[in-house]
Amino acid sequence: MKRMMGLVCTNYTDGDFGLLTKDRPIASIPYGGRYRLVDFPLSNMVNSGITTVGLITPHRYRSLLDHVGNGKEWALGRRVGGMFILPGSIYGMRNSNGKFLLRDLLGNHSFFERTARELVVISASSTVFNIDFRQVAEAHEKSGASITLLYKHMDDGASGKSPSLVCDDTNRVTAVNTGETGAANVFMDTMIIDRELLLRFLDWYKNQSYLDLLDIIREDLEQIRVYGYAFDGYVRSITNATDYMSASMELLNPQVIKELFMGERQIHTKVQDAHPAKYGPNGSSRNAMIATGCVIKGTIENTIVFRGCTVEEGAVVRNSVLLPNTVLEEGVVLDRVICDKFSHISKGVTLTGTVERPLIVNLRETKK
Repeated sequence: MKRMMGLVCTNYTDGDFGLLTKDRPIASIPYGGRYRLVDFPLSNMVNSGITTVGLITPHRYRSLLDHVGNGKEWALGRRVGGMFILPGSIYGMRNSNGKFLLRDLLGNHSFFERTARELVVISASSTVFNIDFRQVAEAHEKSGASITLLYKHMDDGASGKSPSLVCDDTNRVTAVNTGETGAANVFMDTMIIDRELLLRFLDWYKNQSYLDLLDIIREDLEQIRVYGYAFDGYVRSITNATDYMSASMELLNPQVIKELFMGERQIHTKVQDAHPAKYGPNGSSRNAMIATGCVIKGTIENTIVFRGCTVEEGAVVRNSVLLPNTVLEEGVVLDRVICDKFSHISKGVTLTGTVERPLIVNLRETKK
C-alpha cells in the first residue's frame, strides 16, 4: 500500500539462544528447512503491498546481509522505494526484552522524515506468523488509533518474556504488562504507528535514547489512542533455544505448515537451488521435513533437516534439527539435538538433549 512503509528491527539479542547466536543475530537463525526468521516480517510486509522497507541491522550483520542482499527475493530490489539497510546502534540494550530501541530510530530519523507515507509498520524479527497488514491498517483507521499493537490471545500458560496487553471493551489498550502468567493478550512484537506521531516521539524523547519504543507507548497510554488488534492465526514467539526447538517441531504438524506456507501469501526467502534429496538403500524418514541437496542413508524421525545435510548408514536422528551442511557419520545417534551449520559428528557418537534443554552442537565441538 502506498500509504504504508515498513521497518524490521533486528538489532537485539538474547543469551538464551546459546551457540545459535554466537556468530549470527536472532533474525538470521535458520528456520523450517530453508528459511530465516527475518523472512517472515519481510514477507508479511511485501505481501501486504508495502514497497519501502527499512532493515535496522545489528553489529554482527554479515549473515543477515548475505541472506537479504538487496531485497530482490522479496521484490524489494527496485528503483523507487525498495529495501533500505539501516545502521543499528552499537550501544547495548537497557534490558534484554527491548526490540525497538529509540537509539536505532533516532539514528535513522531521515528514513521516516523523507517520505510521504502516513503509516509505519514496525516489526521485530523473532515472531513467526503470516498476516495481511492491509486488514490491520483498515482496523487502525476505523478505530481512530494513533498506534495499533498486534496481539494473540493465549489461554494455555505464561506469556514468558513477551509483554501482554490489557484492553477495554472497545479494544483500546489500557496497560502493557510484562511477565504475565496464564491467559493473556500476548504482544506480537508488531505495530502500526502514525508516522507523524513517531517523528514527535523522536523529538520528545531524544535525550532518553536508552528507552524502547514500547516503554514510551506504555507511559503515554492515557494521552494517545492506542488500540489492540487481535490476530487469530498461528503465532510463535521464539525467545530462546527451547522455543526454537519446540517451534521447529510444530512445523511437522500439517495444519501449521498449511497456515504458514500454503496460502496465498507466500513466505519468500533466498533461493538456493539444489538437487532433490537422495535416499540410500537403507535410508528412511518418518514425520520429517527434508530439504533439497540432502543424502539420507540412515533413519530420520520427527526431525527438520536443512539443505545439504548427510546422514550416513546406521545413523539415527530423532526429534532434532540439522542446520545446513551437517554431516553425521555411521552409527551416530541424536535425540533432541540442534546441530549448527557445518557440524560434523564422528562415527558412533551419541548425543541427547531434553525437551526443556535441547543440546546445541557446532563444528568445533564435534568434528574430529
